[in-house]
Amino acid sequence: MADKFFHVGELSDQQPQTTQYQISPFSKARHPEPYRFEVNLVAEAGKMQSKTGVVSVNIPGFSPITLYCDEQPPVGEDTAPPPLAFFAAGIGFCLMTHLTDILNARNIRVDSLKLEQRIVFRTNLGHMREHGYMTEGGCDVVETHVLIDSPEPEERIKDLLNEAENGCMAHYALRNPIPWSTRLIYNGHEVISRSGG
Repeated sequence: MADKFFHVGELSDQQPQTTQYQISPFSKARHPEPYRFEVNLVAEAGKMQSKTGVVSVNIPGFSPITLYCDEQPPVGEDTAPPPLAFFAAGIGFCLMTHLTDILNARNIRVDSLKLEQRIVFRTNLGHMREHGYMTEGGCDVVETHVLIDSPEPEERIKDLLNEAENGCMAHYALRNPIPWSTRLIYNGHEVISRSGG
């Protein structure tokens, strides 16, 4: 196992090179308006299920990152995390970012902070297509457990979680309908454009 190649990512020397939209410049907000920023990704398919993507946050100071992604055998070669691992980790890490930011800003004493998370996905990929079904997938539940040891009063820790959840953009996207759109550019021409939210 020690000799197994497993690659997650590295710093990129360039920003994502988008062709279908312009990456917006970041602009500072004026009180009481919120900051608005975007995360941009350009991903490209490789051999089997390997994928490479360059992702960047348009806030100054964030470096662009090259990320690698794969699936397990037999469809992939298990050389990098699968896409749902990045998705799930992003949700958990985003909430932890807000927890740690708020506890530091509010001088809340915490001895230990841990997050455990389970997301249940479903798919008929791998056992239904051979019977003529279209590939379908879904998500049944996102279950988050925040474990905090602290000498602070219980109410203060409850307020910490409430504020962190309300501030966590990933959790907001899970809990609220948001506008979305998908376009298919086939041989240089748009052939599908759909949206909702």
